[in-house]
Amino acid sequence: MEYLSRKVKSVAKIDMCQLNGTTDTQNKRSETAMSPAPPAQQNKSNAQFSAGKQSLSVSGSKCTHDEMERDRIGLWGCGDGQSASKVSGLDRLKHPGLNKGLAFTIEERQALGIHGLLPARVKTQDEQVHLCKLSIERYEDPLNKYIYLMGLLDRNEHLFYRFVGENVADMMPIVYTPTVGLACQKYGLIYRRPRGLFITINDKGHVYDILKNWPETDVRAIVVTDGERILGLGDLGACGMGIPVGKLALYTALAGIKPHQCLPITLDVGTNNQTLLDDPLYIGLRQRRVRGAQYDEFIEEFMQAVVRRFGQNCLVQFEDFANANAFRLLEKYRGRYCTFNDDIQGTAAVAVAGLLASLRLTGKKLSENMFVFQGAGEASLGIAELCVMAMKAEGVSDADARSRIWMVDSKGLIVRDRPEGGLNKHKEKFAKDCPPIRTLEEVVDVAKPSVLIGAAAIHGAFTPSILRKMAEHNPRPVVFALSNPTSKAECTAEEAYVNTDERAIFASGSPFPDYRTKDGRVLRPGQGNNSYIFPGLALGILCAGLVDVSEDFMLLAAQALSEIVSQEDLDHGSVYPPLEDIQNCSVKIAKKIVEHAYSTGKAQLQPQPLDTEAFIRAQMYDARYSAALPPQYPWPVDGPKVDLV
Repeated sequence: MEYLSRKVKSVAKIDMCQLNGTTDTQNKRSETAMSPAPPAQQNKSNAQFSAGKQSLSVSGSKCTHDEMERDRIGLWGCGDGQSASKVSGLDRLKHPGLNKGLAFTIEERQALGIHGLLPARVKTQDEQVHLCKLSIERYEDPLNKYIYLMGLLDRNEHLFYRFVGENVADMMPIVYTPTVGLACQKYGLIYRRPRGLFITINDKGHVYDILKNWPETDVRAIVVTDGERILGLGDLGACGMGIPVGKLALYTALAGIKPHQCLPITLDVGTNNQTLLDDPLYIGLRQRRVRGAQYDEFIEEFMQAVVRRFGQNCLVQFEDFANANAFRLLEKYRGRYCTFNDDIQGTAAVAVAGLLASLRLTGKKLSENMFVFQGAGEASLGIAELCVMAMKAEGVSDADARSRIWMVDSKGLIVRDRPEGGLNKHKEKFAKDCPPIRTLEEVVDVAKPSVLIGAAAIHGAFTPSILRKMAEHNPRPVVFALSNPTSKAECTAEEAYVNTDERAIFASGSPFPDYRTKDGRVLRPGQGNNSYIFPGLALGILCAGLVDVSEDFMLLAAQALSEIVSQEDLDHGSVYPPLEDIQNCSVKIAKKIVEHAYSTGKAQLQPQPLDTEAFIRAQMYDARYSAALPPQYPWPVDGPKVDLV
């Protein structure tokens, strides 16, 4: 037995080495180093993880399986996560993932012991969807509509996702921007029941224990925020939980990632918003934000705990972190963990997709444009960097690509040795060698841009004067007012069209109504919403088993989205497909991601599926109801018999 025990441990160690890529397959990895995350301590006490241990040595040549402990390793199946033998009939009425409401058949009600707990009427899911539509139309206030939808999600997941999925254009502004911004501001008032995990700085050293409290173990995707930069609304602390909840609702509604595989998380390290600190309804820690080494150690422990609990392939999407932390954390963790930052990379991909589609209207190459950005934060810098990558793909040098980008922040044009300062290493890559220029309009006069992009949450930044100058310089000026929510947009669609003689190619972050031109045409402003990108991107990452989510996947997602835009869409002035088609967009983007993952050797799921799209669709959530009773089947009556003595 002692020999057998040693044998088993040896085999397990070899398998783990192979899993971590220390075989010949390591040569298939991209240029981005993909070293796995640090392991958890073997000691199962609540002591803080050791920051010094690594799962592999720096050279990647040594497997240290003896130092690792994880609750889940490798890739796993795509079941629904529910066992019919573990829940009673009454539990099914209380569990949002199992409840069908009046859609339970009479036979199911009798067999489950819930007959009489429901009215006699048996409804179809179609009838329930119609009732949801009637119910939500009764509310005029968007916040009340949001509360109704969250209540529906708490009661009946299948019905919620079916309703939202079939009414994307109408429900997207409620589930996500702009209404979710208002929901976050009022989160202390509308909070009803847990829809994720709140992990506070006081839990430092016990993050893994908090993760274990989440009832699902098959978590594939996490959206995490620390609430410091919620949309364009600033520091909302723990009330920022509305963003992870909304994002993951779209993961399921738009890309079919199963609800039980999604986990919203808020890392509560305090807030510097004095209004919230004084608000008796505030739900978070009443303290100023923790920063510095203590903050970094907390984030590091969180990332390690995620891998230990849910596995290396669990996707972590960073959302609405402040600029300084967002860039720093992305640089620190990408390549080592399965992660991306939606504010930097997702916004960049959807904006570049719109720019690529606009080329079919302007007749230019991307590298033939001149770009001016209002704002130099996460979104603007992310878009600018991906634009550089796209221009380099056209054969332009890095220096030439950056020379075509002008960035304006709160202190004016970003120039070298600016007296006011305010530069960091990300901004310095786009600094100009010219005297300081204070205002956006002066920059437009000097640069004469063909593309004007706003992502600074400054309402009205694109003044009528600036828009008219864009029209003077270009036959088809491109104007992207991407700030969210609507109240923070740089200009409205109507303002862009009116001040450019209806020649502007316009897109926005939040929805705007259609615009009728003087000659009777209807222009439908494109909404450059990140939801075109992040659900499909996440679906592709999970289906391929990616860990190293490098920038080429972001550009690929942008190109895939731009290719979906039809000529009919362009004729109506939109550089994005209709929101009604967003689910198919997600599948097509995921397909591109999966195929690229295999072509670059990054996909961990083996063997490669023969039909990529069919494989992806097979993993997706089905919002239709399934039978509440397990299948029944006959056993043979006639068969071999044994006489009992």
